[in-house]
Amino acid sequence: MLVHLVDLHQRRIYPAEITIEAGKIKQIQEVEHAPENTGYVLPGFVDAHVHIESSMLPPAEFARMAVVHGSVATVSDPHEIANVLGAEGVMYMLADAARVPLKYCFGAPSCVPATTFETAGAAMDAVAVEELLKNPSIGYLSEMMNFPGVLFNDAEVMAKIAAAQRLEKPVDGHAPGLRGDDARRYFAVGISTDHECFTYEEGREKAQLGVKILIREGSAARNFEALWPLLNEFPEQVMFCSDDKHPDDLVRGHINELAARAVAHGCDVYDTLRAACINPVLHYRLRVGLLREGDPADFIRVSDLKDFKVLETWIDGVQVSEGAKSLLPRLTSEAPNQFTAHPKKAADFVVSASGQATEFRIIEALDGQIVTGASVEPLKVADGQVWSDPERDILKITVVNRYTPNARPAMGFVRGFGLKGGALASSVAHDSHNIVAVGTSDEAICAAVNAVIEAKGGISASDAKGNSRVLALPIAGLMSQADGYQLAQDYSELDAWTKSALGCKLRAPFMVLSFLALPVIPKLKMTDLGLFDVERFGFVEVEA
Repeated sequence: MLVHLVDLHQRRIYPAEITIEAGKIKQIQEVEHAPENTGYVLPGFVDAHVHIESSMLPPAEFARMAVVHGSVATVSDPHEIANVLGAEGVMYMLADAARVPLKYCFGAPSCVPATTFETAGAAMDAVAVEELLKNPSIGYLSEMMNFPGVLFNDAEVMAKIAAAQRLEKPVDGHAPGLRGDDARRYFAVGISTDHECFTYEEGREKAQLGVKILIREGSAARNFEALWPLLNEFPEQVMFCSDDKHPDDLVRGHINELAARAVAHGCDVYDTLRAACINPVLHYRLRVGLLREGDPADFIRVSDLKDFKVLETWIDGVQVSEGAKSLLPRLTSEAPNQFTAHPKKAADFVVSASGQATEFRIIEALDGQIVTGASVEPLKVADGQVWSDPERDILKITVVNRYTPNARPAMGFVRGFGLKGGALASSVAHDSHNIVAVGTSDEAICAAVNAVIEAKGGISASDAKGNSRVLALPIAGLMSQADGYQLAQDYSELDAWTKSALGCKLRAPFMVLSFLALPVIPKLKMTDLGLFDVERFGFVEVEA
């Protein structure tokens, strides 16, 4: 194979002949000339932190779509399915991933459930986590979201970290907004990465502590523009990740997009490709080739070093994509699940007025962020109820326990969706994956929630008349068995309908919705047990 080889180790480009034998690179021989139209060959792209479940696709189907964009490996935290099915869910991901050549590195979820302030489908203590870590297919301890547990030396938290260290496996961090002495204490226990930085100052401070900074650009959290300058300052400490990527975004691109954006900002191409291709392999000790003799033959051919249009992807010496076409076969995945919620009535979503209060706490949803704001606003109180105010974009939010048949919905208020009528609902509700919904009326919320319950998991939208559309997610209430490209189209159509028919103004409304139930990301969130103030780390009343 005559190519223009991008040697990231020597930081040079030269014509070369690559010989592949038995899935490995047998020889790289520098030659005098290579054809001009061959493009450039470089190591494949690696997503340094992603929840495969957020693509709504099982690993086998995710791989079929990702290889088209030059992705040869992912570092994947399966804590979404673990919150539903426990260790059984993790093993499901390993088994499904083993059917395809894309190189998955799965972690042992560290926080199942994420907190004790919500109802999950499973719980994994330090003993269960250590058993997973002993599995050679498990490469690291997944993001330690319980940063208060680290700071206060919680015995279970520290036992999980100690188990990973005994087994010489990296420990991923998760510390949004943590600064100063708290950050130093958090990372001092051996936590080595963070993908939650959302300002340059925060990222730089953590990088100066020696932390590996994962620049995230997903379907909800988009931190690339704030953090890309860190690539110039700390090229050996930066990686790229998507964290959560919905199927419509996966059709458009993956880590290749971040490489192109970094180069467009003037970042050095070698440093950019180091972040996209090499740093994750070295940090997580991935079995991924880096274009050296004796390495697995994992590489990609791109048209140029500006847009990184992927022409071919190779894994273990086998070509897996050609142009925009995946060469991986379409496989059907099994559908384990746990979903016992019973249908609801509109009256279940009434917010009763318990006192004389006229001001109420409001969750402020932010486009492009998974953090939220918090405010206090007056709302109408009449007939013993507190009423939403769509004219001021203050809607009701509910979280419905999906693991208990007749649990009472938790209720609150949220601003930022801009709905003029109707409701949205989803069983993708990080991290416990109960049903989260927002809407302009009790009837619309009820219709959207019941559409998800009837499907045993999915995302739905209902208009002001109660007409519902639903995208079913039968695999743990998180993933589809459908063809990934068809799923992306169906998702795009539902997303467009929420904007055209319901008036939603968010770029990715279902992704933003899914994070409103995550009580480890500031500031104000809603769980099935009530309104949660992350900064106080406790429940608060909706009445202010």
